[in-house]
Amino acid sequence: MIEKTIKIPVIEYDSISELTDEDALLAQKAIESAQNAYAPYSGFRVGAALKLENGEIITGNNQENAAYPSGLCAERVAIFWAGAQFKDIPAKAMAVAAFKDGVMTTAPISPCGACRQVLSEYEHRFSQPISIVLLGQNRIIKFKQSTYLLPLGFEPSVL
Repeated sequence: MIEKTIKIPVIEYDSISELTDEDALLAQKAIESAQNAYAPYSGFRVGAALKLENGEIITGNNQENAAYPSGLCAERVAIFWAGAQFKDIPAKAMAVAAFKDGVMTTAPISPCGACRQVLSEYEHRFSQPISIVLLGQNRIIKFKQSTYLLPLGFEPSVL
């Protein structure tokens, strides 16, 4: 038997003002996008902003549905829209912000497993990392690539 450890590097910030201009802009777009979420059941509004290689910024927000789990997370709304409209353009970075009862969450929220897998596959598709910035009132964390969020995820097979 061999025991191994998986190490995942994380960068931590105290506020948006510490981010690069590019990451700060994405953070602001994610915050704005969360305000447009359709969350009548949970009251939990999530916004995501995805920057593409060509400079486009795509936003998404969670969309709930009474026929749970038919809704969709903010991260997948953004990345699927980007894939549909800009099919050959890789993503560079994503920021995610969440609000409960109109107030940003104290700690950053992390994408669900399905969103992690979708981000990971998008990263594999273009062989390019997608940095992830997760926002909270008291701290911000950044991963240099989305696969750090899902280190043992499914890898797409090549036929």
